[in-house]
Amino acid sequence: MERRVALKSMAAAMGAMVVLPSWASGWNNKTLSTARMLSADQSKTLAAVVESIIPKTDTPGAGELGVGDFVQKMVKDCYDQKAQENLVKGVAAIEAQSSKSFGKSFTDASKEQKLQVLESIEKSSDADQKAFFGLVKNLTIQGYMSSEYVMTNLTHYEMIPARYHGCVPVKK
Repeated sequence: MERRVALKSMAAAMGAMVVLPSWASGWNNKTLSTARMLSADQSKTLAAVVESIIPKTDTPGAGELGVGDFVQKMVKDCYDQKAQENLVKGVAAIEAQSSKSFGKSFTDASKEQKLQVLESIEKSSDADQKAFFGLVKNLTIQGYMSSEYVMTNLTHYEMIPARYHGCVPVKK
């Protein structure tokens, strides 16, 4: 490698190291999650859906741990356009069915009413509704099980499993 190319590369790397902390210091939850695919009301409905799938018991529920935002982010970033549209349509279908059946929003419905709406969507003959519910259910479980609370308090996650003890007496 030529010295000039190496010096240019090192100068660019040093410049990036100087600029990066000032650029990244303005990050927070609001700035990172500005591009949402659901409106505020739809996000509340999705949070109520995930809370109905994994409700609060003696441990926090999925809604309390922010799994609704996880589901939304995963679908937006990792799934194709059809799945994204299916999520938006599915949330709208839940709201419509709750309003039709009980005359109130899904977020305002009782626990039993929410479960009734979700069971009817799960048993629906519409393939899109079944796909929506399967997607949300799987991502809810994934998001809940990989949340910081569950990993640290329930499963006792170890970054590096199996300890290495180099100086231990050998028993004969």
